[in-house]
Amino acid sequence: MSTPQPSVPAARSARRQAHPGPVRRILRVVLALIASLIAFLAGSIVLGAWIPAIPKAGVIGPVLGGQYPFHIALLALVGLGLGVLAWRSGLVRWGRTLTALTAVSAAFALAIGAVQYATAGKEHTRISFGEVITQLAYPGAVPDDSPTYAERDGEKLKADLYLPKAAQNRSGKVPAIVLAHAGGFHTFDKSDLRGTARWLADHGVAAIAIDYRLARPDRPTWDKAPQDLVTALRWTEDHAGHYGIDPNRISLGGMSAGGTLALDAAWRLKNGTIKAGDGRAPKPPHSVVGFYPGTDVTDMWQRDVAGSRQAAELFTGGTPEQHPDRYRAVSPTTHVTAGLQPTLLVVGDRDRSATPTTIDDLADALCAKGVETTVKKLPFAEHAFDDAYGSLTSQTSRQILLDFLTR
Repeated sequence: MSTPQPSVPAARSARRQAHPGPVRRILRVVLALIASLIAFLAGSIVLGAWIPAIPKAGVIGPVLGGQYPFHIALLALVGLGLGVLAWRSGLVRWGRTLTALTAVSAAFALAIGAVQYATAGKEHTRISFGEVITQLAYPGAVPDDSPTYAERDGEKLKADLYLPKAAQNRSGKVPAIVLAHAGGFHTFDKSDLRGTARWLADHGVAAIAIDYRLARPDRPTWDKAPQDLVTALRWTEDHAGHYGIDPNRISLGGMSAGGTLALDAAWRLKNGTIKAGDGRAPKPPHSVVGFYPGTDVTDMWQRDVAGSRQAAELFTGGTPEQHPDRYRAVSPTTHVTAGLQPTLLVVGDRDRSATPTTIDDLADALCAKGVETTVKKLPFAEHAFDDAYGSLTSQTSRQILLDFLTR
């Protein structure tokens, strides 16, 4: 009996499947490359977030993995789908590895989100997952007023006021906080605070985001910027009645370098060693807040993380060896004494600039003097964690701040 032969069309089809055309071959290669790239990126980010000691991955991991864990998980899941396709189609020999790596990356990214969500729950934070997914940066927010609070060195220093409805309607006196922005003492401005400031106003706290004199190579501001914060406090106190603010509940706070300035100015006011630019001293602030602040400017210079040495030298006009008195004057650790106002310190547990250790050391010194001190460490959070406005950590930090200011 003769063996049946395949028809001519069937034979051609078999040859096409065995030897795909150039377009299909290119698509297969592209698919394999994309799946491999996603696996590498997601794996590196998640690994760095969990183990920040890993070089390079430990720098970017806490930033991306800590601020955007659900986005990283979604990326990993896309990679998982492509990896499965690459594996089942036999496109790459490491298809099974791709699938496993992306699956593990997605799981550990979601675990970061779960830990942060649990922390949010402990702080009684009502999380908006819409914001988590869509609000990746500062939101647009318009201040209710933007007056000039002082003019120094020919520079108009402005404040953006974000007011609760009760303050706008003059229907009650509200607590307030004067906020100083981040930027290593030499960059950025008050607009970086617009999201947090508007959120506070929407929840009953007036927020006054201020500009202060920034350091330049020809103008160190170690003696100017703290004074600008004191002047802004004085201005707020003088205009409290006009804006519906309770003059006895004006706090001072800031982020990063702004937090350093806030702690320094608040405690020097309490100790009577600083005044406003016109020589008048306002009442010391009701409380003081530092979000990931530098606690010792000499330590910032010595460790030189993320440009902190350059920032310290611009701010003080030189090195600690050249200007030891200036470095001491602007370091919050110098001014820890008994009788200081209640203090809130917030830091990410992955922060390499304002490390949790330096924050703990400052808190221990405050507590030893009997100062009411609250420390909040946020998991998988790096420096400037609130840049990702909608993130779980950022939403949690705003609730912590609100609770502290309204208690």
